Amino acid sequence: MEKVVRIVKKGEDSSNIDYWRSLSGAERLTELERIRQQVIKQHYGDTSGLQRVYRVVKRERG
Repeated sequence: MEKVVRIVKKGEDSSNIDYWRSLSGAERLTELERIRQQVIKQHYGDTSGLQRVYRVVKRERG
């Protein structure tokens, strides 16, 4: 596959806007979560999540 680069002025390329408008709300959220995970992985590396689980217990005073 040959890579193609197009240079356009800001606001003149409507293909990106058209793509996002074509998605439903749930699809947009799914795509945004995928992008967010990619950015986190690139910036922070592979994260394994919480290493410990804490439980908060509300105690009575007295």
